Amino acid sequence: MNNQKAKRAPRAAPGKGRVRARKDTGMTKRDSILMCIKNLLRRKVRTILTVSGVIIGTCAITVMISLGLGMQKTLEETLSQLGDLTIISIYNYGTSTDQPLDDAMLDNFRVQEGVVAVTPIYNSYCSQWGNFTFGNGKYSYDGQVMGVDFDALREMGYTFLEGDFPDKESGYEDVIVMGQDAMYNYVNKKGKYFQQIPDANGNMPDPPVDVMNDKLTLTISKQDASTTKKQPSHKLTCSGIIASDWEKNPAPYGVFMDIHYVKSLEKEYNKYNGIKEDKNKVEAYEEVIVKVESMDDVEEVEEYIQSLGFNTNSMESVRKPIQEQANQQQMILGALGAISLFVAALSITNTMVMSVYERTREIGVMKVLGCSLSDIRGVFLMEAGVIGFTGGVIGVAISYIISFVINHYGGSGGGDNYFGMTSIGGSSIIPVWLALGAVAFATLVGLLSGFSPANRAVKISALSAIKQE
Repeated sequence: MNNQKAKRAPRAAPGKGRVRARKDTGMTKRDSILMCIKNLLRRKVRTILTVSGVIIGTCAITVMISLGLGMQKTLEETLSQLGDLTIISIYNYGTSTDQPLDDAMLDNFRVQEGVVAVTPIYNSYCSQWGNFTFGNGKYSYDGQVMGVDFDALREMGYTFLEGDFPDKESGYEDVIVMGQDAMYNYVNKKGKYFQQIPDANGNMPDPPVDVMNDKLTLTISKQDASTTKKQPSHKLTCSGIIASDWEKNPAPYGVFMDIHYVKSLEKEYNKYNGIKEDKNKVEAYEEVIVKVESMDDVEEVEEYIQSLGFNTNSMESVRKPIQEQANQQQMILGALGAISLFVAALSITNTMVMSVYERTREIGVMKVLGCSLSDIRGVFLMEAGVIGFTGGVIGVAISYIISFVINHYGGSGGGDNYFGMTSIGGSSIIPVWLALGAVAFATLVGLLSGFSPANRAVKISALSAIKQE
């Protein structure tokens, strides 16, 4: 008996055999993928119809959102034709505030979040009434001269025909920047304006003064013609010519000078003509331009400036109501597309429920073979996800085709009309984020639609499932 006991095989540890069996019969990722493809191809017609529902839903929501983005682009392009959307103009004409719009206030604006640049628009009385003039000796400039902050203007996106703004290292004194439209604002010594008349071929004559190459001299005028004092003069340099762009603010229709240089010329003029300065006069600018980083910053910065008692103007008052209306239109378009995708989700759920009923015996066999509940659930979720992903990819591809047709045929001629505005360059935009988002959303819809049928599958009893025919 002892020998028989000695020959008896040792007993396996509890649970060890079962763990090994489950490990041997468990489903690998490859098995799950092959089973998923096999099951989808088993009912080809039903799979194609279900995928078609997802394609229609994805296509609908993508095209609808793309139309909304197209309207948004049209809106921005239309408003940009009216001026820079990130510019806030501050007017100080008769403003009821105890806080002057001076350099200290401008420094306060500069430190506000979202503010990129701040410049005053200083129209000197010396330049307005010809109290100082500049030219090449034969012709003198007779137009608007504005004192500005060159560093701020550099941030406002001006286009130059020649040159550029002066840099801080070389200094801003005795330097001007001229607008293209100011090139012909010259008078000769007799006070006769230069005639800007095109020739027989329609070509405009060259300006009378080559500001980039001629020697320019600025002369301080005198009020008393009997004075024998020599008129102060300065040699000027033009650092650049700005291309005409009336959408900019300040518009380059005159000559820009550094504001501190203009003020120094005023003092020189007053001293030369014996004019006493009013020491009690509070210095305040009548107009200031504030540029912010983006359109989203306009409202907040403008409200802050208004809270200080200053009058402001920007495109926000025009953009905001139109933007709100455009957002409502986008929501409606997106909701219409979402309804189509919701119907597709119901179709996926129905397909997966039918699949569970038809494969009850197969589910029972999988359980008996040791497949884990997560493996079984994963098979059904994978099938639903593949349906959503496939429909999403094909739907996005078709959406690009529809977008192409809309942009090249539907928007031709007069273009589509949104909010009374004609579209520019098409009316459907599908950026990369929208395409990827549509595919991801369609896949997510598929997974969510298959979650309930997958849970139903794992709850089926193995014994009852095997007995079912």
